[in-house]
Amino acid sequence: MIKNVLFKEVIFQNLKIVNFDKLFKKKNLLLFPSAPGLASINNSIKYYESLKKADYVFFDSGFFVLLLRILKNIKVNKFSGFKFLELFFSYLKKNKTKSILCIDPNYKSSKSNKLYLKKLGVKKIYSYVAPKYEPKNLLDKKLLKQIIETKPSFIMTNIGGGTQEVLGLYIIKNVKFRVNILCTGGAISFFTGDQAPINSLIDKLYLGWLIRLIFNPFTFIKRLIYALKLLPMVLMHNVKTNVKTKKY
Repeated sequence: MIKNVLFKEVIFQNLKIVNFDKLFKKKNLLLFPSAPGLASINNSIKYYESLKKADYVFFDSGFFVLLLRILKNIKVNKFSGFKFLELFFSYLKKNKTKSILCIDPNYKSSKSNKLYLKKLGVKKIYSYVAPKYEPKNLLDKKLLKQIIETKPSFIMTNIGGGTQEVLGLYIIKNVKFRVNILCTGGAISFFTGDQAPINSLIDKLYLGWLIRLIFNPFTFIKRLIYALKLLPMVLMHNVKTNVKTKKY
């Protein structure tokens, strides 16, 4: 079985669901890069750095999974941010003493996310509405102060891709205690109802992009077109499997 894939110096983990709980035994940065995000790594230096230095990078993009299978004959399992959160929320129901800090894009999302987590039985929920970050020079001492004061078990960065990964690496570098940072972007909005109604079947069939396109065409048509740049990148680049890694 393929355990991991090396693509442009980024190690992607082909996770078995049975190993899910093991993700949280150490201080980890978990990333779920989208196809447009992967297509941008030649131009987004800080984003690319965060992917290379993350503890876990998963196959969130169905398009990337299909390209590996068709162009490189490499079969891996799609493990989206949506699927991860399904498992994570089940984990929280059994571990209600865990605390969470949500980094949200606005107050509306912050309210929705906190309400949803409360319904799961989570007792300690902290919220932080993120300012508009500049990925090339990201600094947020106010956020670091709140993290150090609250010492959450988990940090969920519910903001846009390309920025949240850089923020996650920034936090890991500046916080000394054990915390898991989950860069799942807007995926929590599929559960709260603030975004397009995606469910397990739609995610399994790789149709999340279509539903999001239908509900927000002006935003996602640009993302889909940009994601096509990933095709020649996968085609031309040497992709390796089962490389040595310290992440297991």
